[in-house]
Amino acid sequence: MRHDHLTVLDLFCGAGGLSLGFKNAGFEVLLAVDNNPAALNTYVRNLGRHASAHDLSQKISLPSTNVIVGGPPCQGFSSAGLRRDGDSRNNLVSCFAETVRSLKPKAFVFENVEGFMTAEGGTRVLELLSPLLHAGYRIHLQKVNAANYGIPQHRKRVIAIGGLGWEPTFPKPTHTAFGAPGALLHARHLPLTPTLGEAIDGLSRPACQPPGRPQGHYYRPLVGKDLERAKSMEPGMTMRDLPDELQHESYRRRAFRRVMDGTPTEHRGGAPAGLRRLRPDEPSKSITGGARSEFIHPFENRPLTIRECARLQTFPDDFVFVGSPSDQAQLIGNAVPPLFAYVIASTLAADLNAVTPSISEGALLSFLPTLSDGSSPALKQVADLVNKELERFLITEELPLWR
Repeated sequence: MRHDHLTVLDLFCGAGGLSLGFKNAGFEVLLAVDNNPAALNTYVRNLGRHASAHDLSQKISLPSTNVIVGGPPCQGFSSAGLRRDGDSRNNLVSCFAETVRSLKPKAFVFENVEGFMTAEGGTRVLELLSPLLHAGYRIHLQKVNAANYGIPQHRKRVIAIGGLGWEPTFPKPTHTAFGAPGALLHARHLPLTPTLGEAIDGLSRPACQPPGRPQGHYYRPLVGKDLERAKSMEPGMTMRDLPDELQHESYRRRAFRRVMDGTPTEHRGGAPAGLRRLRPDEPSKSITGGARSEFIHPFENRPLTIRECARLQTFPDDFVFVGSPSDQAQLIGNAVPPLFAYVIASTLAADLNAVTPSISEGALLSFLPTLSDGSSPALKQVADLVNKELERFLITEELPLWR
């Protein structure tokens, strides 16, 4: 169903995954904002000329809209980039929150990596929530696995959804999935998430040089030790399963970095996975900008193609990515899967067509920072911080802060 009266503003739009999902759910995208030329060129090529470069840390004129969506880049979690010492207004999370607080849309959707929860001891969570709760938004903040929404990869992300004067519905899982902690905790009666094999099925054999058909469906053949490593890996195996002589030197350095840093033995954990051959019978591991160098095709001795990564991110085959191969891989890895965005947008559209804002006080309706039954010390610290700093906004009798 199309909702012509519903509009959205997409901040930090990247390649346009959020915009595409909201457009498919009937929203009109009024403006998309980003500073990355490859992202803007990709967006314009596929979604229209309503994308432009703006510095959100400066005062700019933006259109009135029903919804603001966005996922500030994770560089904003450090002291690098726009942030200046002692001035949190220059942090990208704060820029997002300030834009929402200023324009006062009926709703907002915030998406970010799972590390957002514990960044700088939870202060980034407060920078998002505090100004918006004071502005009257009633907010859900939850960590989710996109696989539980039909995306063929285990992609853990933090989603915040807020309504101004009303209580939005947090999208219910549509699928259950195997292959990652917590993925089976959601309703096992639901359909199984499509597997990696199902997601990339139907693509022709890839070319060995660009551009490939469809665009991006090509790969650089492996040679030497890289080819030996691939030949030695069965589906599900990682670099740690290879004999020492085939383990890459950079992998060994990462595997023992905690030893060199003096981390106590009991806190070191296991070595990183490094190179991995993906399993065809499960959802993929999370697609990142480095997926082509980290993941081996489940059957063939080659890396994934850019188009296979795009398929696993649920971009259609006619969606064209602009820029260098590394630009394209980064745009795909950073994107919100359009199908995931569509699920969020459809739920929000149903709410907006039925709701009448009538509540003046902001509230934290749910705060679920983990997909498992346990919690790390870092997450416990964040929960304690939220309990302390945002106590007046908590709705603990309805949904606990911790599960």
